[in-house]
This record gives sequence, structure tokens and C-alpha cells, in this order.
Amino acid sequence: MEAINHIYLDYAATTPVDPEVVGVMTPYFSSNFGNASSLHSFGKEAKEAVERARMQVASLTHSPASEIIFTSSGTESNNTAVKGTALAMRRRGNHIITSAIEHSSVFEPILFMKELGFDATFIDVDHFGMVDPEDIRKAVTPKTILISVMHANNEFGTIQPIFEIGTIAREHDICCHVDMVQTFGHLPIDMSRLPVDLASFSAHKLYGPKGVGGLYARTGTKIHPIILGGHQENGRRASTHNVPGIVGFGKAAEIASLRMHEETASLKKFRDRLIEGLYKDMRPVQFNGHPAKRLPGNVHISVPGVPGDLMLSGLAQNGIACSAGSACSAGNTGSSRVLNALGISGDLAGNSLRFSLGRHTRPEDIDRVIDVLPAIVKELRDKKQGAAK
Repeated sequence: MEAINHIYLDYAATTPVDPEVVGVMTPYFSSNFGNASSLHSFGKEAKEAVERARMQVASLTHSPASEIIFTSSGTESNNTAVKGTALAMRRRGNHIITSAIEHSSVFEPILFMKELGFDATFIDVDHFGMVDPEDIRKAVTPKTILISVMHANNEFGTIQPIFEIGTIAREHDICCHVDMVQTFGHLPIDMSRLPVDLASFSAHKLYGPKGVGGLYARTGTKIHPIILGGHQENGRRASTHNVPGIVGFGKAAEIASLRMHEETASLKKFRDRLIEGLYKDMRPVQFNGHPAKRLPGNVHISVPGVPGDLMLSGLAQNGIACSAGSACSAGNTGSSRVLNALGISGDLAGNSLRFSLGRHTRPEDIDRVIDVLPAIVKELRDKKQGAAK
């Protein structure tokens, strides 16, 4: 039996750790094992490693290192941005503005704050999944304390007009938070030019380790710490530093800064080739998200009449790994809230697939999907037609 060549096309869920990242992390598990808060030489060495990584992450955002807070994940960063801002600003107001397509780690904390007496406005998007900044402007009230809109959607890839949204926030002296988990290390980000006060990152989305993330907090931004205890991160986030993870995050950010331009250009070519091939051989098929303002490696499709789980199963049998949507929503049998916001509902929402390409994607991987998936879809359609007779 011929061995199956496994193809990974789920980079939006997680990425393999770069070997260089593993290499710089390894000593901090054993020989350089000190606690970064300790005052002796072991602790000093760990502290220096943490601060070096902080500068590497800050360099990728064009921000001062003092504005980077290390967390355990993008989810923690988002929770801290939402809850921390709401708690810090509650005497000024209680209104939060966000979009209907936010990741659950923003959406759910806002629902939680509503239970505590805060108010929230969820802005609708157009059929491309794009937020209209004017809808944000219209939603602002004298009690608005936070605007939180993601940079790019993790399911269908649409990139949002965050500069325009941030400008509106600045005009009204409102804190602006952006979930940049899908774009950090993949698209150029210059916090010195963006009117954004808080931004969330995650190491494992850019070939770094799981279990470490970052939160950019512009100097002067009021945010209440969510994890209390020690005085790590200048009192903004308690807990012993995950030194190996932070060191790996820093290295991953450094590598991303060197490879970003070349990788982005390559991914766009692969993405467009995949879209062209599937459209040619698999019609009817619907491509979701903005046709141009989208993540370079994202292809999200809905196939009328063909269940997503059956397509996933057929692809898996051929060694191809992709997803039906966000990994964080896997196991949720309900219709996707995010796809519903685009007007994709009912069976069509369940007939969807997300391909997310990455650093190790090859041209032959794309050709393999174009060869395999249309055949799977045709077989499933034929079976459905046969059963209907």
C-alpha cells in the first residue's frame, strides 16, 4: 500500500514550532532554569532573556518594549483587554462596541461584562464580513469606554479597516483594542502609526510555542490586571514568567520580521491558485470573505448541498488536514455565529471548509487539493442525487 503524503493546511489553528525557536528555548528548560523574578544570578539570566524577547516582539510592532505585556495566550490577552479596560474605566462609562464576528475570546468576555451591568453594541458586517467604520461612529455614546474590533477574521480572513476605526476612537477619547492574533507576524504592523491602544498576539500562530502570548498596551492606557498575585510585568500581569515560551516567542517574532515579505507574496500566489482551481472544477462553490482585503493564506468556501464534515473526512482519508472553521469552536454542533453574520446560515454554513496556508505549504500541496476535493464533492453529490431518486 502506498504511503499517504500528509498535507497540513490548518495554519490558522496553529503552526509547527520553527527549529530555530526550539533551539533557543531548549537551554531555559534545564541549564538556564531560573525564575525571572529571583534576585540571584540564575534569576538575572532569566530576566535578561525575558527582556531580550520583549524587545524582539516590540520590534515587530514598532513599539517600545515597555508597552509589551507577556501573557499565556491570545485568549488571555483578549480577556485582559476587554475585562481590564472595562474595570479600569467603569467610573467613566459602561458601554463597549465590538463586531458580530469577533473571536470567542473577545465575544464571550463582552457577554460576561454584560452580566456585570455593562452595555454592549455588536456591529453587523456586510456580506464580505467587513465592518463599516461609520457604523462604529454611529454607535458611540457618552458612556462608550472601549471599541474592540479584530484585525482579520480567523475563519474567513477579511481584514478590517482598523486605522479608520481607531481614528474614530481617538476622536472620542475611547480606548481601542484590536485582536491581532491572526495578523501578528504575517502582516506589517506599526503601532507607532496606528491609533490603537491595545493589541493581542499569540506565539503559536507564527511558528512559536503554545502557552505564551502578548498584549500591546500603549503608555498611559488604563487597564486593570486580571491575574493578581505577584508584581510581574510591572504589576500588570501576575504569575511566574514562562521563560522558555517567552524566549521562543521572541525568536519567532525575529524570524517573522525577516521572512514576512517573502512569505506573504508566496502565500498570496498559493491562495489565488487554490481559489482558481476549486472554482473551475467544483462549481457551484461559494468563496467567503473579502476577495482582496483578506489574509494572504486564507481560503474559505461553502459548497451547496455537501456537508462540511463529509468533505473533511474525505480530505483526511487523502492525508489533507484543513478545518470547518475556528479550532476554538470545534465540537460545537450549532451553526457558526461568524458565518451567520455574513448571511451564511442553515445548511450552507455547515457545508463550509477553511484552508489556511503557511510557511511549509508547497505548490504540489495546492495541486493535490485541487485534484482531490472536486472528486470528493462529485462523489458526495452523486450519492445524494442517487438517494433522492
